[in-house]
Amino acid sequence: MSTEARTGPLDDLTIIDCTMAYAGPFGTVLLADLGANVIKVEPPTGDGFRMVPPFPPDYGHAARGTDAGADYGMSFAGVNRNKRSIVLDLKNPEDKEILLSMCEQADAIVENMRAGVMDQLGLSYETIAARNPQIVYGAVRGFGDPRTGESPYSDWPCLDVAGQSFGGLVEATGDLWSVAIADIYPGTLMALGLLAAVHRARASGQGEFFDVAMYDGVLALLKSNVAAYGLTGKERKASDRALVPFGMFSASDGRIAIAAPVERHWAILCKAMGRADLIDDERTSSNLKRAKNREFTEAAVEAWTCTRTKAEILEAIGGEVPCGPANAMAEVFSDPHVAARNMLQPFDIQGDNPSSMLSGNPIKFSRSATSFYQRPPTLGEHTDEVLAEFGITRDG
Repeated sequence: MSTEARTGPLDDLTIIDCTMAYAGPFGTVLLADLGANVIKVEPPTGDGFRMVPPFPPDYGHAARGTDAGADYGMSFAGVNRNKRSIVLDLKNPEDKEILLSMCEQADAIVENMRAGVMDQLGLSYETIAARNPQIVYGAVRGFGDPRTGESPYSDWPCLDVAGQSFGGLVEATGDLWSVAIADIYPGTLMALGLLAAVHRARASGQGEFFDVAMYDGVLALLKSNVAAYGLTGKERKASDRALVPFGMFSASDGRIAIAAPVERHWAILCKAMGRADLIDDERTSSNLKRAKNREFTEAAVEAWTCTRTKAEILEAIGGEVPCGPANAMAEVFSDPHVAARNMLQPFDIQGDNPSSMLSGNPIKFSRSATSFYQRPPTLGEHTDEVLAEFGITRDG
C-alpha cells in the first residue's frame, strides 16, 4: 500500500504542474516518484485525461473534490500518483494571482499547452520570472516555443501519432508505436531538463525558460539513424539489420527475442540448437556474414525455436545468450523479477472500488528511499490544503 510520507532525493523540490494529458504528466510523475512536491493545477473541468478508460466501478458517481469515490480512469492514475490536485481558473484574475503567488515560492512551473496560450493568459515566463527570478519554467510542446527556436509549426496542435510521424519514427520502424512514445520520451526529457535548470538556478540565483518539442524528442531517439543518413544519404528501414540474429522468433506458445550478434553468444546458441556446424559455416561464421545471409540465419534459429516453448528456450540459453520472452501483462505480473524489484505497487481507489496496481519507480537508490506514498487525486482534492501551505487565502 502507499505510505503517508513523501520521500526521495527530490524532497526539497516544489513544482507547479500545469500539464495535462500525457506528455507533461509523465515527466512530472517521474519527479513526484523521486520525492518532489508536485502540485497539479487543473481547470474547473479537470484534466481531460481523467476521462480515459478503463474506469473503476463508481466512476461518474463520485462527488468531485471529496473522498467519496474516484473521478478518474486508470490511464490518469498511472501518471498522476504522488501528486496533489488544486483547481484554479486561470482566466479568473483572482486565481491567476494565486498561481503567481505560488510561483514566488516554487522551484519550477511546467506546462504543455500550445505556444502562446500561457502568454495570452498573462502567465508568460517573463511575467512569472518578474515575480521569482530564480524559477525554472519548463514546457513540452509539439513543435517547441519561439523563445528557443522558431518553427513553422509552432502554433500547430500535436498528439503522439503526429510526433512519431514527424520525427521519423514511423518510417524507421514501419508503423506507429502502440505506446505513446512521442509523449513518454519528451516528457522524460522535460524532467531531466528541469533538474538541470534547477541545479543551475540554485547555484546562480537565476532561473530560465526551457522547452522540449515532441518532434525534437522523437528525432533524438533516432540518433543512429540520423548519423547513418548524414553519412550515406540512405534511409535506415526497419527491415535493415546490421546485427544478426537480433529480433523476435516464434516459439510454440508465443514469441521470444534472441540477440546473438556477438560471436561468443552465437557459438553458445548454435550448440544449444544442436547446430554447432553453423559456428564455422561460411554463411554464418561472423556477424557480417550472418547479416549478408540474414534469411538463412534467421530460418535456422526459427527452426529450433518454433518447436519449443518460451520456457524451454529460456532453460536452454537463458543467462548465456541475451534473450527474453514476449510477455503478456499477465506474465509480467507473475514474473519473480517484478516482485523482487517492487515494480508493482497496490493502491486503494477511494470509494466503493477494488484495489488496483500501479507500476513502481524504476530508479532504485541504495540510500535514498522512494515510494508510492499517495494515490492519484480527485479533482481539486487538495486545494484548501495547498493554498494554506502557501499562506494564500481566497477572497470570500
